Amino acid sequence: MMQAHAWQLKTRILHWQERPLVMGVLNVTPDSFSDGGQYLDPEAALDRALELEAQGADLLDIGGESTRPGAELISAEVELSRILPVLRRLQGRLKIPLSVDTWKSSVATTTLKEGAEIINDISAGRWDPLLWQTIAQHRAGYVLMHALDQPATMQKKPTYIDTSSEVVDFLSKFLARAEENGLALESIICDPGFGFGKTLTHNLELLRDLEAFRVLRRPILVGLSRKSFIKLIGGSEPLEISNELAHIWAAARGAAIWRVHDVPAAWRTARLAGAFGRGANAT
Repeated sequence: MMQAHAWQLKTRILHWQERPLVMGVLNVTPDSFSDGGQYLDPEAALDRALELEAQGADLLDIGGESTRPGAELISAEVELSRILPVLRRLQGRLKIPLSVDTWKSSVATTTLKEGAEIINDISAGRWDPLLWQTIAQHRAGYVLMHALDQPATMQKKPTYIDTSSEVVDFLSKFLARAEENGLALESIICDPGFGFGKTLTHNLELLRDLEAFRVLRRPILVGLSRKSFIKLIGGSEPLEISNELAHIWAAARGAAIWRVHDVPAAWRTARLAGAFGRGANAT
């Protein structure tokens, strides 16, 4: 088995022995919670993607469907109409891997043919039975995430008995199912799904117990950037400080990849994490 500080994509392997990797977020949606509407124009999205790479992003995650709490699902046609013009403009322009944030097999099929190398799936393969087959066929990288329910309903009284244990068990079960459906284990990383069907208390429990996810023996991605529970504790101003403190905490407990909106701040923090000796050797 490949070590847990490496991630196998179709044509390359990502490593992070020195520091956590920074996944920059590019939302081409009108209603995402942080930057919705800013990059709907494909040329603006292209410029932003190139900027994120120049700022130090190690990967780029493109989203065409908002997954904020309360968001309604959209059709694959609408999602592709937002993502494809950007992907086609980016072909040959970026050196870093491109991820697409989708749970739909038809979107995955088309975007993987257009240069994407990773599918970032909030559904853990539950909402489209063909998704895993598509990813396996393309030998793409895969982000397996825990979400209690779909975005429209996930924040309606989420309940756990033992949050961390239940999320670890969920990811362990779906890792096994994904492998049974043809995905190579070394192509999968796991995301506890901060904010996806979790209260403030649940999110803090996950963050406190992040080392428990080492049992999965796969790299852990965290999406803490600008999440409401960070704002509730640290306030909205200056949010950057609270975000980066959370990132350092997560790295010290095994998080290998941070999904972020503020790439320059995260890149500086990742360098500090490496210098402090943490690196990101999640084992």
